[in-house]
Amino acid sequence: MAAPDSLAETALYLVPTPIGNLEDITLRAIRVLGEVDVVLAEDTRTSGRLLQHLGLKKPMQSYHLHNEHQTVARVLERLQRGERMALVSDAGTPGISDPGFLLVRECLAQGLKVECLPGATAFVPALLKSGFGAERFTFEGFLPVKKGRQTRLRELATETRTMIFYESPHRIVKTLEQLAEVLGPERMGSVSRELTKLFEETVTDTLAALAAEFGKRTTIKGEIVVVVQGLRE
Repeated sequence: MAAPDSLAETALYLVPTPIGNLEDITLRAIRVLGEVDVVLAEDTRTSGRLLQHLGLKKPMQSYHLHNEHQTVARVLERLQRGERMALVSDAGTPGISDPGFLLVRECLAQGLKVECLPGATAFVPALLKSGFGAERFTFEGFLPVKKGRQTRLRELATETRTMIFYESPHRIVKTLEQLAEVLGPERMGSVSRELTKLFEETVTDTLAALAAEFGKRTTIKGEIVVVVQGLRE
């Protein structure tokens, strides 16, 4: 009897990759990467280093935010011919603030089976380390950079669930300042960066204090997850 995720049935695998610590890849992910015909990679150099670390040699194709719409038709054609592919992002689970949604939607529309493996994703450890409660939360990803940013923040001002955001190092101070301004300076927040890496850090304080703390730093490195406590009645 074939395994539930048999390559004879599945066309596309979404394969989470480590967000820092290379030990966080699963045995199943390693097996699937070794069995598929092609690895679709956000950055072939980054994914190439991971495959080399795992002792795997696989053809790779670039698949990222800027070529997704141009690439999806050709990928679908190959999948329909019987090729089996794995989609990976630079780190974490593809499709979460990374390319993947469009390809999954089109595969399902064409009757192609898609499997998503469980694995590393940055917001889960950041949420749990915040101590704000994970019973009810909303994942907001990246806030709009310009248009719609203030509108979105105002909409979230009355959100009672724990809120999770992704942010880049060069925008984190501005984001914390805006969160403090709109949601209130005394609202509690938590900033996690370099998760699972050697210099992993989580700082929990009021939004105003967090903005001041990161504002005085000369350099800020690593991808960042911001967790904000929901409005309390």
